[in-house]
Amino acid sequence: MARVRLSVAERREDLLRAAVGQIEARGVAAVRISDVAAVLGVSNALVLYHFSTKEKLVAAAFAHAARDDLDQLRALLGRDDTALARLHGAVRWYAPTGEAKGWRLWIESWAAALRDPALREVAGALDQQWKTALAEVMAEGSAAGEFHCADPVSAAWRLTAMLDGLAVQMTSYEGSLPRATMLEWADEALAHELGLDSAAFGMSGPTP
Repeated sequence: MARVRLSVAERREDLLRAAVGQIEARGVAAVRISDVAAVLGVSNALVLYHFSTKEKLVAAAFAHAARDDLDQLRALLGRDDTALARLHGAVRWYAPTGEAKGWRLWIESWAAALRDPALREVAGALDQQWKTALAEVMAEGSAAGEFHCADPVSAAWRLTAMLDGLAVQMTSYEGSLPRATMLEWADEALAHELGLDSAAFGMSGPTP
């Protein structure tokens, strides 16, 4: 049977997906070019042809995975609904008990970024895009009178920092707190940042 010839873009996509899987399974420090090549049955040279170094492959794999979730976040925030409902859905999705990115991959990348300038630049840029997307909808809802948020940028920073911290705890110490508690805390944090009563979102509230 003739082998299907992949385009350069398709081959890069395959390599990035394989790299994401290997990073999640092995960790940034332990993963090797040969691990990624073995998943697809290709040579190490082919992987290096596309990315030249392991560091560049890791940075590109992280960006690939994170952009998928960033696209989903923007879709949730761009729905035809109130700003309040959109923010609630996005936070429920982003929370460590939701369906956002593989938190293990993020945490691995945060740790590796301390020693890898390329990865630090990619992670920092993507993180800022998350905060900006949330802040824009917070500003929109505040301007429309749905809630009061005097400083959407600071609110977005505090909210994502809290959720990121919960994700580290939940990933490092699996089962340390129940899902319902995580969602309750996420709701309370969002309500606080929007100047709403802590009961603004019941546990039966909207989910993405």
